[in-house]
Amino acid sequence: MSFLKDELRGFVPKEQAQEIIKKVARGSGVIRLSRVEPMNSDSKKIPVMTSGAGAYWVGEGQRINTSGAKWIFPELQAKKLGVIIPVTREKLSDSTIDVFSELQDSIAEAFYEAFDAAALFGYESPFATSIMGAVNGCNAVVKVSDGNFDIAASDVMAKVENAGYDVDGFAAKIGVKNSLRKLRDANGSPIFISGTDQNELYGQPVEFIRSSAWQNDQAELIAGEWKYSLVGIRDDIEYEILTEATLQGTLGHDGKPLSLAEQDMAAVKATMRIAFLCVRPEAFAALVPENAKANDVSLSSLTIGSLTLVPEFSADVTEYTADTSNESDNITATAAAAESGATVEIKNGETVVESGSAATWEIGENTVSVKVTNGDYNKTYTVTVTKAG
Repeated sequence: MSFLKDELRGFVPKEQAQEIIKKVARGSGVIRLSRVEPMNSDSKKIPVMTSGAGAYWVGEGQRINTSGAKWIFPELQAKKLGVIIPVTREKLSDSTIDVFSELQDSIAEAFYEAFDAAALFGYESPFATSIMGAVNGCNAVVKVSDGNFDIAASDVMAKVENAGYDVDGFAAKIGVKNSLRKLRDANGSPIFISGTDQNELYGQPVEFIRSSAWQNDQAELIAGEWKYSLVGIRDDIEYEILTEATLQGTLGHDGKPLSLAEQDMAAVKATMRIAFLCVRPEAFAALVPENAKANDVSLSSLTIGSLTLVPEFSADVTEYTADTSNESDNITATAAAAESGATVEIKNGETVVESGSAATWEIGENTVSVKVTNGDYNKTYTVTVTKAG
């Protein structure tokens, strides 16, 4: 049996790690609605059918026509999500199994609240996409006013349907429950059904997101075809024991950041790897407050010298490719944010490139990332530049 004082870093025991991940999956509204893929590494390509296979009438001895199915292969990129929980120094004498059995609820809650905020709203997010980023990019919003919640909710569904998709679930803030309970159909029957294991709106599941993860000024309710919301989860959780750190996000009784050394405490830092990707922005729509104002994290322009971006640049598209010849070593990369208060960071691999300055390309694939940050929200565009050998 291992003890924290003897193993100050490592992997959470498998049984406890699996239980934490199960609790994350149960607690996260986004995970419960989305298509979830296990990941054995930090990246994984996922086949997604964008149009169905065709069926054909066939006579005896006739050749069957080829299928009309279309597929895309988006790549999930797992990002590290961490939580730090202060504990007493005495905990270092406990076994790792006992410690993580005791802390699993706190760790799981911190994980799924941070993940839902990032996936839904792009809040402090490392992901290239978010659901509300997709919604705002497609202008798929309906504003609600007092007295027309039912009509507005139906109009939100119509936004998704008019784009050629079918609503199969909702995410909502807890505060709309009162409005939902009052909804009735033409026969006077409730439109919203509150159940023990699942709530339903218009016959589809609705997940109520913890208030700490929901941005009230951004949306009231989000509808979508959630199979186009992809989540990837790795099945291991790492830990590290901190004894000297000052926890800036945790305040002591004096209102100052908690100093572990001064308080004779320790802290457990746990990290899991999780991925998120919205692959069909037009498959989602939202009911938003009358005064909703989205933090714009889009680009107004993106160029890599005179190279041709594929597809053509659009603020709503986050992934591009481009080719350059072996004579081209230095090409100017430029990017501008759509909103004046947003900041833009360009990287060629891990090297920061000033907008308007030249980047040097290696033979083969070069990954350019352009991160737009506006307050606590961000969005990342990527360009894969392939240089011929």
